[in-house]
Amino acid sequence: MSLLRSARFPAIILLLAAVLGLIVANTAAGPAVDDFMHSYFGIPSVFELSVSHWIKDGLLAIFFFVVAIELQFELTSGQLNSFRKAIQPAIAAAGGVVVPIIIYVAFAHGSEAAAGWPIPTATDIAFALGVLAVFGKGLPPALRIFLLALAILDDIVGILFIAVLFTDGVNFGMLIAAAVCVVAFGILSRQLDTRGRFPIIIALIVLGLATWVFVYQSGVHATIAGVVLGLAMAQQPALHTRHVIEPWVNGLVLPIFAFSAALVAIPAVSASELSPAFWGILVALPLGKIIGISLFGWLSLRIGKGQDAPALTFADLVAAGALGGIGFTVSLLLSELAFADADLVRDEAILGVLAGSLISLILSGVLLSWRAAHYRKLAAAEPAPVAS
Repeated sequence: MSLLRSARFPAIILLLAAVLGLIVANTAAGPAVDDFMHSYFGIPSVFELSVSHWIKDGLLAIFFFVVAIELQFELTSGQLNSFRKAIQPAIAAAGGVVVPIIIYVAFAHGSEAAAGWPIPTATDIAFALGVLAVFGKGLPPALRIFLLALAILDDIVGILFIAVLFTDGVNFGMLIAAAVCVVAFGILSRQLDTRGRFPIIIALIVLGLATWVFVYQSGVHATIAGVVLGLAMAQQPALHTRHVIEPWVNGLVLPIFAFSAALVAIPAVSASELSPAFWGILVALPLGKIIGISLFGWLSLRIGKGQDAPALTFADLVAAGALGGIGFTVSLLLSELAFADADLVRDEAILGVLAGSLISLILSGVLLSWRAAHYRKLAAAEPAPVAS
């Protein structure tokens, strides 16, 4: 279990799962697996979903629950708990959202692919931390904190896009029922340290499932249920819950989603026939993130000068920008949502996410290794402290 709580190993599993999904989709087994993903199960005539929807609406809600717990901690007790701490990574994150959108729209404007503009705005926290753990030995704490804050803020943007852009025909009765369950969930979670744990845990699970069902039935994307539950839960029980389920999320939930999302047949067409969605994402993820994060990040350092600004250089920000281009999990989900009614464009968008994230992964590995070596060299050159 300790391996699945580390930063490196889950990122490797995630990458292997996506590669396996891509391979399977392009073999003779592909059609059978695709049929299985579109088969339905659940309670007949009451609540049935396809396997694909159980994964991206159900399992992925657990992932967003864990993400929301981390967001809650960082916003209240961690690296984003004050305006001063949050402003610099927030400005850099804004650049990492705006510039990729501009690049994507330049490719897709006027085509059916235009609806995919949110796709290249995401950063995958699991992958980012994995790459940072592998290649970032020796990096200063200021850069690590900046990168973590950047990834978290990007996740907030992705969550907002899912909640606002991909909600249609809201059933407010169901939404109110979900809100009541969330309030009860938050209140009950604060009783865990004062009363019998087991009955309360069972009640929390029931309330969590009820919230998910009501949110799904309301028309809001069901993963938002995980977000609001993670934010509503009392902090200490939430952190303990995150610790308990994190290995399952890293070792099961995310790899299953990566495998299912990557089940895309590579189109037998020339490069010129590929959708603008593919090219827009392929360029916007690596290039857009590097330009946006490095330039806006540089601006944020100028704004924060003299206010305990982290000692980062422009080269550090370029490395951070490359890392931000690993969209993966949230970008894959946004691809599914943006092109739910256009299978071919959706598949090419997913290929763009995989290819763009891979390019960013390689670039960030090279750049982080370079910056880490630079800082290790500086540390080695510092004179040893004189013993008193």
